[in-house]
Amino acid sequence: MKNNIITCVWIVAILLGGLLIIQNVNLNRIGADVFYTQIQGSGKELTDRVGNGETLVRYEYELPAFDKDGTQTTLKFNADKQLRVKAYLSLYVKEGKGVTSYQEVTKEKLPEKVMEKLQERKE
Repeated sequence: MKNNIITCVWIVAILLGGLLIIQNVNLNRIGADVFYTQIQGSGKELTDRVGNGETLVRYEYELPAFDKDGTQTTLKFNADKQLRVKAYLSLYVKEGKGVTSYQEVTKEKLPEKVMEKLQERKE
């Protein structure tokens, strides 16, 4: 009987731990390549109508982005809101899917080569 209770406690603990991990880990970032960019402009506003007549607004951005080595590429992605102009972003990119996630980062979090490339673009 004591062994059954201990086994049940372990199973519950493992399940709760698994739920916490799933809630706090963005699966769209696992196995993705990371690129960095800076928001230039307000993005292109796109509107969609859903089945119940509700209008959804999203914003499309097409920006130059750099990997940690400073190699440039152009990436297109959508956001549910208008992003802050001049904000720095980490873009998570998966092959065949494009940008799967993004996150605003501080200037200090940018790799040195990326910062150099972004400074060159401003000049």
